[in-house]
Amino acid sequence: MPAEKNNYTNENCYYLTLYVVDWVDVFIRPAYKNVIVDVLNLFVQKKGLIIYAWCLMSNHLHLVARCREEFQWPYILRDLKRYSTKEILAELDNEKEPDCRRKWMMQRFESPDNITRRLAKYHFWQDVNHPELCKATDPAGVLQKISFIHQNPVRVLLVDKPESYIYSSARDYKGKPGLVNIEKFMILNHKK
Repeated sequence: MPAEKNNYTNENCYYLTLYVVDWVDVFIRPAYKNVIVDVLNLFVQKKGLIIYAWCLMSNHLHLVARCREEFQWPYILRDLKRYSTKEILAELDNEKEPDCRRKWMMQRFESPDNITRRLAKYHFWQDVNHPELCKATDPAGVLQKISFIHQNPVRVLLVDKPESYIYSSARDYKGKPGLVNIEKFMILNHKK
């Protein structure tokens, strides 16, 4: 992960996308989507994650986020991927009505092509996520990333308005309750 080269700082936020291995469309069932919602809320509540924007698509998760002062971004990202992998795989195993694609998906996650140097049995998220620095001194740039994230479901014709998609923070920015506890990014809170 090129994270070490970025010299992470806690006052800045990062735009990143976590991709499922082989672009497997895991997040088409509400049970799997809700696992990600629960994991994000857990990391906001207990692990120092501050989310400004998010959007979960069928095979990837967009975030604009940073971490609280006492935490370190690379470790939060690592732990988020590990914990969400464990929870998604558990959901795949424990479903009352198993996904007909379960066996195929598990083979994709277990494939030797996807095994990391860490010898994990399953590999759910791709190693590549290339966090892009969003400087606090450039609030317009941060808002541009947030808008891009919120437009994702509109671009793929899932909804006609960003706030109609419930697995996104676009609802929060329109004054509707969202599924994940976010902090709205406001230009007024940042220096130009």
